[in-house]
Amino acid sequence: MSSVLYDVPGPKARRLSRIVSIIGVVLILGLIALLISALAAPRVAVNGNVTPSLLDPSRWDIFSDVQLWIGLGKGIWNTLRMAAVAAVLALVIGVLFSFGRTSETAWVRIPTTVLLEFFRGIPVLLLMLFTLLVFSTGNYWAGVAGLAIYNGAIIGEALRAGIRALPKGQRESGLAIGLTPVQTRLKIEFPQAFRQMLPIIIAQLVVLLKDTSLAYVISYPEVLRYVMTYLKNYYGSTYQFSLFALVLAVYLALNLTLSWVARIVARRTAGGRTKKDKKGGRPETPIIDMAKIPDAGMGGGVGGGAL
Repeated sequence: MSSVLYDVPGPKARRLSRIVSIIGVVLILGLIALLISALAAPRVAVNGNVTPSLLDPSRWDIFSDVQLWIGLGKGIWNTLRMAAVAAVLALVIGVLFSFGRTSETAWVRIPTTVLLEFFRGIPVLLLMLFTLLVFSTGNYWAGVAGLAIYNGAIIGEALRAGIRALPKGQRESGLAIGLTPVQTRLKIEFPQAFRQMLPIIIAQLVVLLKDTSLAYVISYPEVLRYVMTYLKNYYGSTYQFSLFALVLAVYLALNLTLSWVARIVARRTAGGRTKKDKKGGRPETPIIDMAKIPDAGMGGGVGGGAL
């Protein structure tokens, strides 16, 4: 069946697409080969001394040393410890920002909006340095504060958008059954908005984990600083590229794992998705059990109650 958004490609378009794809693959393979050849070439210093290439086995023999992995574990632990505390605080700050931003009281909404926009516009590193220099909290809490405040502002704006995207009937129904505006926000609107925005929140937490590397500047021994400073000084500059590759692999593993979790959550929280039957046929029709819905029988039948 042809798409209504664009015409089906003809023979010339398909042939052109294949040619472009082949050229793209050849260019990518060429760049990879060029990179490998550059890494495999011997290093020539300014004074004429020749050192082994970056792929020489002599540059990778430290990976059999237990002390390397112990040091790497300490760096990963410091990174995860900062990211975990900052993530919890960012969620709390984000919830507070979302409630203040959507408040009907002007003296609450306006200052919250000003603070939220201010923190969203400040780089994370400046927040870390400001906290460290002004409050003298130490490098750990300066990093946690910078990450928590900035990402909390982003999460708060995402939750606000989720609340605003809900149908007005959700709030009106809560008020009609006697809930206060705050109770309606807490019990009806916020749970739905949080569920809808959960993939975005997890994606922002991935950004938070990557931004822990900025704590390198404030001398916190997260994995980048621990490996590229402490371990490099211990093993020598000869192993600098090997240690850099190790840090790169660690960050890729951590971030890809969190991204994988975010994709799973996005699929499971996607709105309007129905399950298919085991035979792969038509989707199942969801069955609503009215007995499980509180006060479902009020009003004496369909249309019997008046809100």
